[in-house]
Amino acid sequence: MLLVTVAGTSAQGAGSSRAHSHTQPHKATRWTQTGKASWYGRGFQGHRTASGEAFDLNILTCAHRTLPIGSVVRVTNLTNRRSIVVRVNDRGPIGEGRIVDLSYAAARALGFHGRGMMRVRLDKLEGAETAQLNWPELTQPPLVGATR
Repeated sequence: MLLVTVAGTSAQGAGSSRAHSHTQPHKATRWTQTGKASWYGRGFQGHRTASGEAFDLNILTCAHRTLPIGSVVRVTNLTNRRSIVVRVNDRGPIGEGRIVDLSYAAARALGFHGRGMMRVRLDKLEGAETAQLNWPELTQPPLVGATR
């Protein structure tokens, strides 16, 4: 009788562990936003941003209405799938119907500096993702000229 009870308990334990193996682990929700991006360049060169730093059209930065200053965001051009990482250093965008204003360098890297706007997806990076970034390259891309 004792063997039957132990075997029955083992069978129940095995059955319950199998039931749990089919459950999906809880995934944390990531912040994303999709919409239109514009860019700003020479006309704003040297002006103070909301972060207090001077705007530099040659640095990979952006203006966003609600993300905290200093946030790091991956921006993906939804037309050509190019993707870059920028830092939020200003508020905006000023234009209606836009979710982000990018620096000229960011727009150029994404391939839409010849146009006024482009449809993009923003993905906020946090934790280990930002620790892996090469910060000097993030803030010092090759110098570019702007016509805007």
